Amino acid sequence: MTTSRRGIVTGGTWCVDRNRAIDAWPHEDGVAEILATELYGGGSGCNLAIDIRKLDPSFPVATIGLVGDDADGHFLLAQADAHGIDRSRMAVTADAATQFTDAYVSQRSGRRTHIFFQGTGALLTPDHFSFDGVDARILHLGLPGAHKLMDQPWKGDPNGWVYVLRRARDVGLLTNLELFSIAPERIAALVLPCLPYLDYLVVNDFEIGALAQLQTSTDGLTEIGACIQAAKAVMAKGSMRLIVVHFPAGAIALERDGTVTSAPSFNIPQSEIVSANGAGDAFAAGLLYALHEGWEIASALEMAHATAAISLRGLSTCAAVEDYRACLARARKWGLRPSLALQQASL
Repeated sequence: MTTSRRGIVTGGTWCVDRNRAIDAWPHEDGVAEILATELYGGGSGCNLAIDIRKLDPSFPVATIGLVGDDADGHFLLAQADAHGIDRSRMAVTADAATQFTDAYVSQRSGRRTHIFFQGTGALLTPDHFSFDGVDARILHLGLPGAHKLMDQPWKGDPNGWVYVLRRARDVGLLTNLELFSIAPERIAALVLPCLPYLDYLVVNDFEIGALAQLQTSTDGLTEIGACIQAAKAVMAKGSMRLIVVHFPAGAIALERDGTVTSAPSFNIPQSEIVSANGAGDAFAAGLLYALHEGWEIASALEMAHATAAISLRGLSTCAAVEDYRACLARARKWGLRPSLALQQASL
């Protein structure tokens, strides 16, 4: 039923990111200097939609979300229009201010800190998700934990995410869910009920560990074997055809039949890195685009890593992403990090 469909529809978080590069993250009552600032769209619905349109401007992308009838909301609508995203299912409300995030990146550590205001995100419900007339092939949905009403039980389902995913499946959409790196127990409570209604799950090492209740890193270093073990445990609880776990050094992909494919990330020069904000969204965009176009898993992982690496060059989530051919060409010039097998052997 999905073979005649084309394109991706994103759904969920559309927020304004107030991106700020600072010299260092301060202690409480401390002071930090803002070195650069930039206003951009953010959130799961926005980032993946813009990333894919930048990877391939001919690729059909639609979106579903809720913004406020205010300056921030109008800014997001203008961003959707500027990138050729079908926003006919974007709702506008005067009942709350548009969701926003203050996104900081420390020049000293490279670490990100996000402080968000839920705003219109708290008013988003499954009723905003109409799939009538949607001819996309894949639904990319998020973010559990960032939308108060979606997080609550809905019409007999454990939460609104389950309700939307189930309805999407009923009309022939393939489904992917983007997560929010909140407390592990909260991730598990919200997302485990969604697993029977997912075709893809693209997460980071922390998130797969939260779902499997396994430790997947030690002293900040990803344990690749633990990620594979966690992915297998999560696969057994759902209907996914593919789980992909990404982390700074690389990624692993687990197929339904148990096949595991690993791929190191690209060795982007440190001098090129501005911010990791949105790198996970860029990875998912490259991966889903490649899978949609029928690429093999290994090639799809390369495309995902290339998109993520390119995104690191910008302060905002999507600003640095280029055409998919340019992303691959630039990333290949940087070369790959050491193989994941060698990194695992050194742990």
